[in-house]
Amino acid sequence: MSTSKAKSKVQPLSDQEIQQTYSRMQNELQSLAGKIGELEQEAEEHGLVLSTLNEALQVEPGRKCFRLIGGVLVERTVKDVVPALQTNREGIKKVIANLSEQYNTKEREFETFKHDYNARPISRA
Repeated sequence: MSTSKAKSKVQPLSDQEIQQTYSRMQNELQSLAGKIGELEQEAEEHGLVLSTLNEALQVEPGRKCFRLIGGVLVERTVKDVVPALQTNREGIKKVIANLSEQYNTKEREFETFKHDYNARPISRA
């Protein structure tokens, strides 16, 4: 009952408010997409490093390797670094999943907004 009232009542906005909201929502979507792309690239890099280190872990687990932590290069062994990298990669994947969910929600809100206000991009010639 309350949902039908909410759908039938679209808050009246001026043309300028519609344009500002449209631009803001579009920028939010672009920002989320950019962050997701960065994190996917970082997860891929973690995967490449892990595949290389897993080979070294099989052959020589005590082999030294270097890891950048907070801008400081530290010396560790492969057996110490691999679990930390796996944990980091899993954390990045969880953040990507969370951001993807946020992106999908924002995208649905944006589509609803465009439909409700018949908003579309302004063509600049």
